[in-house]
Amino acid sequence: MGLACLLALAGCSAVSGTGDKGYITGEGVPTEVKAVDRGEPVELTGTDLDGNQVDLAALRGKPVVVNVWWSECPPCRVEQPDLNEAATELGDSVTFLGLNIRDSGVEKAQAFVRNYDVPYPSVFAPDGRALLAFAGTLNPRSIPSTVVLDKEGRVAASVQGRIPTTQTLLSLVEVVSNE
Repeated sequence: MGLACLLALAGCSAVSGTGDKGYITGEGVPTEVKAVDRGEPVELTGTDLDGNQVDLAALRGKPVVVNVWWSECPPCRVEQPDLNEAATELGDSVTFLGLNIRDSGVEKAQAFVRNYDVPYPSVFAPDGRALLAFAGTLNPRSIPSTVVLDKEGRVAASVQGRIPTTQTLLSLVEVVSNE
């Protein structure tokens, strides 16, 4: 029921669409949330592309960057090198996690990860239910999207659409890391 409501609300978005592709391309404008205004920690568990269990709660203690993607999404392909560069530059100070929400099979998602040398794991959640953890932050049809969680696992920043540059993401993470 909740997912159906979120999907219905997606039609009310001001972001641009892609016609019959079934996803919305956001504007790529960062939104930051002041520490005092952040909600509860995001709760998300799932299985990564290699069959390993992932739990966001286990990643608390340092910032986490969650990127929502799909292998057939052109903006996802364009932004992946920027995400890779940011992940390399930030190293162990931040955890990166992908969230694949549209691929029909894990093999397609694994091929994307191989082709783009993605250096971090991705949760495979093709039914889109994993996005419920980000209700109120992400439009459930906005692919790609990126969320920066603070050390406590709370939403500190988000970008609906392709991140504009590597520096944009590095700057968002820097603010959260220095809190």
